[in-house]
Amino acid sequence: MTPKKTVPAKKTTTMAAKKKSDSPKQSAAKPSPKAAKKSVSAPLVSENELLMQSLRGMRDILPDEQPYWERVRRSLSSAAQEYGFQRIDIPTVEYLHLFVRSIKQGTDIIDKEIYEFQTRGGDRVALRPEFTAGMGRAYIQHGMSVLPKPIRLFSMGPVFRYDRPQEGRYRELWQGDFEVFGEADPILDAQVMQVAYRVVHELGLRDIEFQVNSIGTPESRKRYEKALVRFLESQKHKLCQVCRDRLSTNPMRVLDCKEDKCVQLTAQAPQALDFLDDESRAHFKSLLEYLDELELPYSINPRLVRGLDYYTRTVFEIWSSDREGKKYALGGGGRYDLLIQELGGEPTPAIGFGLGLDRIVLEMKRTQVRPHEFAKPRVFLAQLGDLAKKKSLRLFADLEKHGILAAESFGRGSLKAQMRVASRLGVEVTVILGQKEALDGTAIVKDMVSGTQETVTQEKLTDAVKKVLKSNVALAHPSHTGVAHSEK
Repeated sequence: MTPKKTVPAKKTTTMAAKKKSDSPKQSAAKPSPKAAKKSVSAPLVSENELLMQSLRGMRDILPDEQPYWERVRRSLSSAAQEYGFQRIDIPTVEYLHLFVRSIKQGTDIIDKEIYEFQTRGGDRVALRPEFTAGMGRAYIQHGMSVLPKPIRLFSMGPVFRYDRPQEGRYRELWQGDFEVFGEADPILDAQVMQVAYRVVHELGLRDIEFQVNSIGTPESRKRYEKALVRFLESQKHKLCQVCRDRLSTNPMRVLDCKEDKCVQLTAQAPQALDFLDDESRAHFKSLLEYLDELELPYSINPRLVRGLDYYTRTVFEIWSSDREGKKYALGGGGRYDLLIQELGGEPTPAIGFGLGLDRIVLEMKRTQVRPHEFAKPRVFLAQLGDLAKKKSLRLFADLEKHGILAAESFGRGSLKAQMRVASRLGVEVTVILGQKEALDGTAIVKDMVSGTQETVTQEKLTDAVKKVLKSNVALAHPSHTGVAHSEK
C-alpha cells in the first residue's frame, strides 16, 4: 500500500510580509481559503515562523568587530574620567510622555521613529530614542540639583529609532552621551566640544570639523520662524512634499532637509543669527572666541538647527570628511537651558552631546585605524586523560591568579592537536600534563622559544613558568637587562 503524501504548507513569511513585520504595530495576517484548505492535511506552520535572523535595522556586533568597539569604549571612558564626567546608566525603557514632552510633537522622532508600546499593566512606554530626556529625568528624580555645580554625567548604550536603515545607521544604534547640568557660561559649550574632539581624535580620526550655530531663545526663535515661514511660503512649490508638511508643524526642520531642491532654496532663506537677542549673540561670540583659543576646527553653519525642540542657543555637529569631500556626521549636541524646568525641575541651564558609535566604528574602518589589541595569552595548558583534565582546572586557575594569561583547549583529544593550537596562538610556554604527571603531581614546562623543557612539581609550576617568561623578556630586550647580544 502506497503511503499518502503530505502536502507541505506554504510558508506565510513572504518578502512583503517580512517588510510588514518591521512595523512596530502589526496586525495578524489572515490565511486565504485556499491555503486554509491545504492545511487540513498538512502539518501546521506557525504564523509567526521562527526566523534565524535579526530584525531589519538590528544587528549583532560579532567578536571580530569587538576590537574596534573596545577601542571606542575605552576612549569614551578615558575622556569622561579626564574631564570629570561621572558614569550613569539609565533605563532603556521610559514613560512615553517623557519623550513627547521633551522632544515635542512635530519632530520626526516622535511622529515617525519612536518605538512605543503598552505594557501588560497598561503603561504607555517607549524605547529611548536619545539620552538627554532620560538624563534630565534622572537629574530631577534623584535630587541632583543640590549637588555642587556643574554636574557632569556620562553614559553609553543603545538607543532606538524606527528610521530607514542605511550604511552606518541602524534602528538599534549605539551612542556615547555627555551632559553638563547647572552652568550657563559659554566656556562649558566650548569644553563639551573639546571633549567630543578629544574622543574622535584619540580614535585616530583626523579630518574632523565642527559645524556650529546659535538658534537663540524661544522668543528670538519665534521671530525667526515667522520670517522663515514667510520666505518658504512664497517658494512653497519648490519644496519637497515632506517639507511642505513641515511648514505647519516644525518649519525649522526644513533647513535640515537633504533634498537638493530644498537645500538650494534654504541657502537663500533668512538666518537665525540675524534674529538673535543681545544675550544670545554675546553668548555665541564668546563661544567662538573659546573655540579659537582651543584651536578647534569649526565653521558657522546658519542652516544647522538639529532635530530636537528642546535646544536653545548653541547647537553643533561634528563631521568627518573623506578625500572626495564627502562628509559624515559623527554626532552632535547643544544647549538646552529650559528642558529641566519643562520636565518639572528647577530652572537649570544645561548642555550636552551624543556621539554615534556605529558611524565612528565605520569611519575607523574606512580610514584604516588600528583597532584595540587585546592581551594575548603567553602560556598554553595542554592535558591528556581524564585525571589530567581535572588537575588542569586548578593549575589554570593558579596561573590566572598570579596574573599569567593562559589559554587551553579542554575537550581536544590528542596532544598533537593541542600543540597545534598552542603554536597558532604564539604562546611562549606550554605546560603539559599527562596521565603520569597527574598521578605523581608534576607537570612539563616547555619553552616554546628555545625548545627546551623541564619537569617540575605542580606546587612550583607558577614559579617555573614565571622564570621562563622572564628569561624570554630578557632575550627580547637585552639593553634593559644588561644581557649582551652575544649571550643569546
